[in-house]
Amino acid sequence: MYLILVIITIILCVLLGFIVLIQNPKGGGLSSNFSSSSQLMGVQKTGDFLEKGTWVLAISIMVLSLIINVSVKGGAQKSDNPQLIEQIKKDSKLPGTSTAAPATLPGAGTTPPPAQATPKK
Repeated sequence: MYLILVIITIILCVLLGFIVLIQNPKGGGLSSNFSSSSQLMGVQKTGDFLEKGTWVLAISIMVLSLIINVSVKGGAQKSDNPQLIEQIKKDSKLPGTSTAAPATLPGAGTTPPPAQATPKK
């Protein structure tokens, strides 16, 4: 299910990219390529169609993103096995009672050498 939703989302993203690239940023878009005398077949409505298509695809991608986010099972999973829970309780220690020494980063206690000034010419 997850994979199908991701594939559909990718296809919608590609379609949205094509629709956005077809449009002209000044509002002309695909309809500006045709002369004004050839508006008999609905060329004037091409801009409206592209704008509505952009909105539909953008909203579809947002909704699919939310559905994918909800459908993914993530985080810690609970176990109903009582033996496993007891073993985890035995093995875990209370916070702050660790006997291990804190890890230090190499070179953490050293100071950097002083920066040398370059002479101006």
